[in-house]
Amino acid sequence: MDSSDRQTGLGPRRLAWRAVNETLKRRVPLDDVLEELAAEERLSSRDEALARAIAIVTFRRLGTLGWALRERLSKGTRDERLLHLLAIGAAQILFLDVPDHAAVDTAVQLAQGDHRLRHADGLINAVLRRVARERDAILAAQDPWLDTPDWLAKRWSGQYGEAIAARIAEAHRTTASVDLTVKGDASLWAERVDGLVLPTGSVRLTERTAIRDLPGYAEGEWWVQDAAAALPARLLRPQPGERIADFCAAPGGKTAQLAFAGADVLAVDRSARRLKRLEENLDRLGLKAQTLAIDAEKLEGPPFDGILLDAPCSATGTIRRHPDVAWTKSNEDIEKLAGLQSRLLDKAAQLLKDGGRLVYCTCSLEAEEGEQQAAHFLARHPEFVRLPIEAAEIGNLDECVTEQGDLRTLPFHLISPTSDRGGLDGFFAARFVKRSAG
Repeated sequence: MDSSDRQTGLGPRRLAWRAVNETLKRRVPLDDVLEELAAEERLSSRDEALARAIAIVTFRRLGTLGWALRERLSKGTRDERLLHLLAIGAAQILFLDVPDHAAVDTAVQLAQGDHRLRHADGLINAVLRRVARERDAILAAQDPWLDTPDWLAKRWSGQYGEAIAARIAEAHRTTASVDLTVKGDASLWAERVDGLVLPTGSVRLTERTAIRDLPGYAEGEWWVQDAAAALPARLLRPQPGERIADFCAAPGGKTAQLAFAGADVLAVDRSARRLKRLEENLDRLGLKAQTLAIDAEKLEGPPFDGILLDAPCSATGTIRRHPDVAWTKSNEDIEKLAGLQSRLLDKAAQLLKDGGRLVYCTCSLEAEEGEQQAAHFLARHPEFVRLPIEAAEIGNLDECVTEQGDLRTLPFHLISPTSDRGGLDGFFAARFVKRSAG
């Protein structure tokens, strides 16, 4: 990035624009695209943070932005790069604390620097200035369902009913909280990091801050982990000395929980790069686990006392945190992933001791990756029985326990009427035990 970019703020806007374009074009995670492109743009950490904020809010409110822009474009355009440039400009005007002129001027300059969009600089200027003038009317008129793609709206309405689906959609328009899993006394750490203790035992930050600057980070006293994501490892009930496998373990929050409980943990993940990060996280935390870079379906060896299978999934339960998921996944992805989940469950069943425990979980809102997967597993494996989850195990959150005794958290659970730091990731977890052959 040259000095003129630093002066005009073009660098972070260019990165955000490129990231939105590439994420939608390639249908890959925004985080991966940002990491890849940031190396090319060579921005400061502050500018990278701004680019990320712009891209995330663009995806979070992509439906609203599209509606607002279509209403203000005199002629429709099929140029997706132009629409995405308008979207990141409008996102700054409507949803970020950015001066209107900065959002408009940088969008115009980016167009002028692109030979395919130079002709559209006047259009961009006019449309974004109109968005700024009509901000209040846009925000007052928007439909809560706008920011949920039709394929997900139909799914959630069919699975949960219209009322709950609407609450899910509304929750996805809010920013996800930051939760910590702490080694020591949660009340003490909540006081030290200016947080609050959730019923589940996690500590939730009440203010946005640099994670590495918080007390206890360098000393490895805690790690970032959504409160819902922290539940499955606890439900496995790991005991000191037990041999436990963590399938699909990276980035390692659940591995850390199992290791901290004193278990002898094997962390399995097909990505050596992701396992390297897991190892670095464990090193900071002063915890130990054996790691193995292998597809879990190919794992062999002596049986385990317990297995935690956090299976690859559509990740629709993390849309508050990763709003690009809603716009890059499809029904076909869910069908494909459901097959993989079934195979991983079968492998886990094979590798458990008699009397061993299995917790299957996904950060998905979809029944095919949760409730249906659990039912099909029990039908295939009569040697297993469900070990029902009790509300007392998860902070007495009765609404998060299904009739079958499984865990089902939704994005609007734990919403606080007095704070915007509410909600949970959408998670499903089922717990099984392998009956003895005799």
